Amino acid sequence: MKLNGKVAVVTGASSGMGRSIALLYAKEGASVIVVARRKEKLDEIVEISKDYNGTIIAMQGDVSKKEDNEKMIDLAIEKFGKIDILVNNAGIMDEMMPVGEVEDELWESVMNVNLNGPFYACRKAVNLMIQQGGGNIINVGSIGGLNGCRAGVSYTASKYELLGLTKNIGFMYADKGIRCNVICPGGVDSEIGVGISHPSQFGFSRVKLGMESVPRSGSPEEIATIALFLASDDSSLINGAEIVADAGWTAF
Repeated sequence: MKLNGKVAVVTGASSGMGRSIALLYAKEGASVIVVARRKEKLDEIVEISKDYNGTIIAMQGDVSKKEDNEKMIDLAIEKFGKIDILVNNAGIMDEMMPVGEVEDELWESVMNVNLNGPFYACRKAVNLMIQQGGGNIINVGSIGGLNGCRAGVSYTASKYELLGLTKNIGFMYADKGIRCNVICPGGVDSEIGVGISHPSQFGFSRVKLGMESVPRSGSPEEIATIALFLASDDSSLINGAEIVADAGWTAF
């Protein structure tokens, strides 16, 4: 078991990549705090994991709120005495809005989930990891944070900033035994697009120009194996890096 005895916190764990990451971590022996807004989905994960090597504990929370990001780290300490792994997976899309159409409410909503949440969680976790002598942070970004038009301006900006947050943490705390990396998926079968209800016609028309070059979508399980690799000692030399997982989309 690659994560035997490790303690992890995974956000956005009710479905998709977060769910797959949490379940794989538990299979590999980790004790996992799963965080999301939908309690019934979290309860399903707890039930599924009962026969696994590790343990899963659910916490209903909203990562757009500073207090919930701090509470989930506190819960890991309360239940298991430490935090070894933090996975900031939760994220939302942005209606494909270009900058001229974005209203303040949408901008702030996307930033609160995609950037501010990970910032608050990382800040809390890093200070505990320093005391412990090490730790591991994995942010789930996007190829939208490496390119200009895989989404609207809010999502794109949030994922670029998440990449910068990752690299800064990775170098700043490298001599403290703390690693921080970001996974940048392309298209993945998940629920992140469910929240798109009124996409910008202009913005979507620009984004879809590059969609025909997508080789295929990935599965949440494929991303989970990358998250396992980054959380384990197998990736001990990898720090401050972006791991692209897009089936070759950005190679075009």
